[in-house]
Amino acid sequence: MNFQPDENGYYGNFGGAYIPEMLYHNVTELKNNYLNIIESEDFKKEFESLLHDYAGRPTPLFYAKNLSKEVGAKVYLKREDLCHTGAHKVNNVIGQILLAKRLGKQRIIAETGAGQHGVATATICALMGLECTVFMGSKDIQRQQPNVLRMKMLGAKVVPATSGSQTLKDATNEAIRYWINNPNDTHYVIGSTIGPHPYPDMVARFQSVISFEIKKQLKQKENRETPDYIIACVGGGSNAAGAFYHYIDEPNVKLIGVEAAGKGISSGKTAATIAIGTEGVIHGCKSLLMQTKDGQVLEAHSISAGLDYPGIGPLHAHLHQKGLAKYIPITDDEAIEAAHRLSKLEGIIPALESAHAIAILSMMKFKESDIIIVNLSGRGDKDMEVYSEKFNNKEN
Repeated sequence: MNFQPDENGYYGNFGGAYIPEMLYHNVTELKNNYLNIIESEDFKKEFESLLHDYAGRPTPLFYAKNLSKEVGAKVYLKREDLCHTGAHKVNNVIGQILLAKRLGKQRIIAETGAGQHGVATATICALMGLECTVFMGSKDIQRQQPNVLRMKMLGAKVVPATSGSQTLKDATNEAIRYWINNPNDTHYVIGSTIGPHPYPDMVARFQSVISFEIKKQLKQKENRETPDYIIACVGGGSNAAGAFYHYIDEPNVKLIGVEAAGKGISSGKTAATIAIGTEGVIHGCKSLLMQTKDGQVLEAHSISAGLDYPGIGPLHAHLHQKGLAKYIPITDDEAIEAAHRLSKLEGIIPALESAHAIAILSMMKFKESDIIIVNLSGRGDKDMEVYSEKFNNKEN
């Protein structure tokens, strides 16, 4: 089964746990307990109840009639943007915080780029009565002000990361430093399929509710469980992992991950890790990352804060290496154009991250009989300032 790691956390050549000695206890505690906890009946009952009654699942599988006409095939949108907090992130956060409580943790930390993971973490911490600290790059704080305000209103402390590119990579660095200094009572809620084992597997399992629902919903709508294509944007890779999960071993389903090309993959301002990355270690796991010849991590660029990351999760690196999924880069401008197109065609304003996935539809050739599912991972409220600026520039 190509979607599950071995006992050491490796998906083929990628994964593992590359951690400082100070975190060995925390990571080992997670590794030794997470499967027993999340597979227990009481955990599953509480997790599923919160997903349904609090997060608003199942999210709809919407037939995008106008977009389908333009594309020349049947396009369905998996509406993760309709989840409570506005994105898929809450699925994983609910699971991890329920797990952390069972491990006796009282303090929760998280990193965030676009702010959606931070908002989801702050939300569930408020629900559960837990202390919450969110690390966020200073640049991302400026471009994602609505989400910063939401986190603070929910009672979270937002700590700016001022080093490096002041984006997601640096927020992750700061979160790990904090965890090293506060190892006993703190759980680090990683928001994507990145980090030391068991995080990539744990996050993928919690997000797999997306593909689980797709199977049931597509059966109702088309009398078949398998589409021809599943398309999702990829930064670290959590929403794509969730959308792909139950289809990875389905040979008739083409899995398409869409990376952020930024200004172009050869521009020096990109986040297209699969396109230009090489093997290395980033944030506790072996994967593909953008780096210099001597192993220094390169700064990533994307107009989308949630995709502005110089690495990718080990599951996706494995799927790419084995040819089980295809990864295609989309530029900032192409994503902006796709967002405007979806808004006008279907009355849905996507997150900038999701707009990258929409953009690929106009660049591929499909058969009229093809069924395509695009995972619409988040809504565009948080990105209205960027959209407005780009739209005004275009008008002028």
